[in-house]
Amino acid sequence: MGLVGHRARVRTFHPRRGRMTGRHADALTRLWPRWGVAIPEAPTCRLDLVTLFGRRAPVVLEIGSGMGEATVEMATADPGRDYLAVDVHTPGVASLLAVVEERGLTNVRVGLGDAIMLLRHMLLPDSLGAVHAFFPDPWPKARHHKRRLFQPDHVALLRSRLAPGGTLRCATDWAEYAEVMLETLTADPGLVNEYEGYAPRLAARPVTKFEQRGVEAGREIFDLAFRRR
Repeated sequence: MGLVGHRARVRTFHPRRGRMTGRHADALTRLWPRWGVAIPEAPTCRLDLVTLFGRRAPVVLEIGSGMGEATVEMATADPGRDYLAVDVHTPGVASLLAVVEERGLTNVRVGLGDAIMLLRHMLLPDSLGAVHAFFPDPWPKARHHKRRLFQPDHVALLRSRLAPGGTLRCATDWAEYAEVMLETLTADPGLVNEYEGYAPRLAARPVTKFEQRGVEAGREIFDLAFRRR
């Protein structure tokens, strides 16, 4: 898919600015036509995942992939599934594209834009094997809670795109948000908690620089694992 003009909409994310290195700018120019997925502000067509990846395999949607550290490690260790990593931060998208090329990964595609728009307008129901949302913005101020990813209508949308038996894995280092996430996911009638309360850390998820900063600041990490009925 061609790279189109992108103006981030403030929804469940903070728009961020950042400069790209020459290496990353080169990667974006060369690799976007091959592995990039543009998510317009007003999508008008569905995304064919079989065509996108060139095979029929379970697809993991990663929401907020950042610089792509977790995506690369998990996709490398999990060649039987395909990974669609989505972020609104262009330097992060470019960085991930560069590393995908360096590692020779064939099971990663990279989306630029609002994951909610992708879910709502571009992905079919029952089309995903898993959704990962690691360290979404906690939007700590009360007046911003409506922007959180984990609220009932967004969770219902996430669940509807999972195939039956598909999994939703998430993590946060914000204790108050962890409680909200657990309550909201538990309340969804189509999801089942795979553990009693919080889940053990997903072994395949690497410790990213972002997570390490939270640990060094003394924040506890909370993991959750739910499955679609």
